[in-house]
Amino acid sequence: MYGTVRFLLDGELHELVNPDPTETVLNFLRYRLARTGTKEGCAEGDCGACTVVLGELVENDPWAEVRYRAVNACILFVPMLDGKELITVESLKSKDGTLHPVQQAMVDTHGSQCGFCTPGFVMSLYALHENGGKTDRAKINDTLAGNLCRCTGYGPIVDAAEQALTAGVAAHEGLADRVDALKALKRHEMLELTAKSPVTGNEKKYFAPVTIDEFADLVLRYPDATILAGGTDVGLWVTKMHKELAVVISVNAIEGFDAIHESPESPEPIEIGAGATVTDAMDILAKYYPDMGELYRRFASTQIRNSGTIGGNIANGSPIGDSPPVLIAAGAQLVLRKGEAERTIPLEDYFLDYGKQDLAEGEFVARIVVPKPQANRRFRAYKISKRFDQDISAVCAGIGLMITDSMVEEARIAFGGMAATPKRAEAAEVALVGKEWSRPAVEAAMEALEQDFAPISDMRASADYRMQVAKNLLMKAFVETSESAETRLVGDKELAHV
Repeated sequence: MYGTVRFLLDGELHELVNPDPTETVLNFLRYRLARTGTKEGCAEGDCGACTVVLGELVENDPWAEVRYRAVNACILFVPMLDGKELITVESLKSKDGTLHPVQQAMVDTHGSQCGFCTPGFVMSLYALHENGGKTDRAKINDTLAGNLCRCTGYGPIVDAAEQALTAGVAAHEGLADRVDALKALKRHEMLELTAKSPVTGNEKKYFAPVTIDEFADLVLRYPDATILAGGTDVGLWVTKMHKELAVVISVNAIEGFDAIHESPESPEPIEIGAGATVTDAMDILAKYYPDMGELYRRFASTQIRNSGTIGGNIANGSPIGDSPPVLIAAGAQLVLRKGEAERTIPLEDYFLDYGKQDLAEGEFVARIVVPKPQANRRFRAYKISKRFDQDISAVCAGIGLMITDSMVEEARIAFGGMAATPKRAEAAEVALVGKEWSRPAVEAAMEALEQDFAPISDMRASADYRMQVAKNLLMKAFVETSESAETRLVGDKELAHV
């Protein structure tokens, strides 16, 4: 229906006529529905206290009809619920009062003290449980990386996860009815909302087109509109910067905008729709670039990866985004669209200066094209941050090399956190190309980095630290990819796989 957001909550249809386009789901739950189990901690998608689960229909999946994903309610806007099922911690208890296996396990293992963060932990584990999660400690740790606790420590909570997952997945109550209800909610026309700001009284518009052509027309009509994908960046503009967004255009309902095209038996490149989430893309990228997959495993948290998109991480032009350096090193290209016209550029050419990208008025990022590595391609990706999980990089590096008979034929070296934009290390590349892949050549490239970058000092790292780290990462790549790296002698001892 025009101007109406429709979603399921506890199996019931909720219809909101022209809601505030940028009201967060967290505020909606707490202040409009009095569902106070969902907590506000950081209001920026870091602590996980506000975690809820969204259920969506899955097409072409023989194993499941509905996919459940944990997301942060504090940076999710209410219109983004359209066509989905919303599940909160209050939803989990069965009609006869029986706790969900995850809740019961938290009680049994004493996985809660003050309890403030507990609903978020429960919801993260609920999503893992409902998707058939296995009792794998690494998977549990990754799942909980976006949930912070200052009381219990994670031991009892991990024990709870293992207990709940061992119990297996129970049959969903009324699953068939929920699937039918979600199918009935599928939108075939653009959602268009108009509301007045409760603070200023200014008019606010929200559009959720369902076709790429509608989206292209809207961007031409409203070139200054805020393009909304996962909201992991834009959400903070509202919750932290208190911006009033006059026009928002969401990409979440566009058919095929999140599609990923990959032919395992073909050398054709991988094409990733700009609306594809990090969660959707990371496993496919990891198949061809294992280091890239490991970097994406450390990309924010499960909740952020479930919402944030590869295209959004590029389009915002951040100098510290993790995707651009590693994709540049892989030789990725960017497909931009304006109206009906498309153009393709090397990804590194998109970033012009701080806050400035090669994007014409009315143009948007449509797809990312990532070539598959050739046999003589050596690739490394590194993320240096103060914390292993859920931290912004001080330095992020992508290093791609074509080496034949020990000679460097091509070098693509890119860094984030070293300049005003993600940037290739051109002088360092020149120092390597045409040379033997050897320690002297790498040392020359390390020195050449001082011609490529003049990093700044900030809260994450000093300029000197950044430069030294960048140099060391080049040497690390050499140690890991040189022909003698499999077995090295250190003193009198032989160390395998140094």
